[in-house]
Amino acid sequence: MIGRQLFVRAARGVTLTPVGEQYLKDVSGVLHSLAVATERAASDVSLDCLRLHSAPSFGLLWLMPRLEAFRVSHPDIQINLSCSYESLHFSRDKIDVDIRHGRPNWPSYEVRTLRDEKFAVLASPQLLARRPVHSAADLLERELILSEATLLKWPEWFAQHGLAPPEKPYALSFDRSYMTLEAASHGLGFALESTLLAQKYLGTGELIEVAPQELTAPVAAHHLVFPKAHSGFPRVRRFLEWMEHELGQGFEF
Repeated sequence: MIGRQLFVRAARGVTLTPVGEQYLKDVSGVLHSLAVATERAASDVSLDCLRLHSAPSFGLLWLMPRLEAFRVSHPDIQINLSCSYESLHFSRDKIDVDIRHGRPNWPSYEVRTLRDEKFAVLASPQLLARRPVHSAADLLERELILSEATLLKWPEWFAQHGLAPPEKPYALSFDRSYMTLEAASHGLGFALESTLLAQKYLGTGELIEVAPQELTAPVAAHHLVFPKAHSGFPRVRRFLEWMEHELGQGFEF
């Protein structure tokens, strides 16, 4: 029907030709639209399922404590939440909205960035009483906890304050923000973390911001990402509206 060779068979499998690669790129959007239309027609109108994927720390620390409020206000929507740092495929993995951590570079999708997120130096009250901090330079001699996966890490933060990073090793390092925050709440060191993720710890007083006027830095770290076609799903629109209400402000586009 096409009259052009789309793939080449080899001993190890099938490889697309350049024509085949372009054809796949051209029809992918059509196939996704067909999947969306099929999903709409087949969905149970009595209970809609909102399928979310989230960066683990955001899912655990910010979203999870608020899910009951969403269920109460939207009893006709069932939540399916998965968390990982993997890049999932929306149609293959049946994801409505992906809450991603990182720098926004997804031109093929709709992106809603959470506004006014900031990184702050955080510590337990007990540690701060023993080891007070009055300036960025004081932290060169303090026990620091490194979050390995955040957008702003200690070396970049010190550079912003005109300082070289400390030569001594970090007290602890973690690849998950929730582990860093938990360790800091036990007085194991000073953390550089998102106050958005640390809301529970700050609210209970387990952690406090150190010199918040001088040592905080703005960051755009979390984003709601979804195919444009998904914006037509009522459950997605209602989730976005609920997120704006919970955040107390609109998204950055």
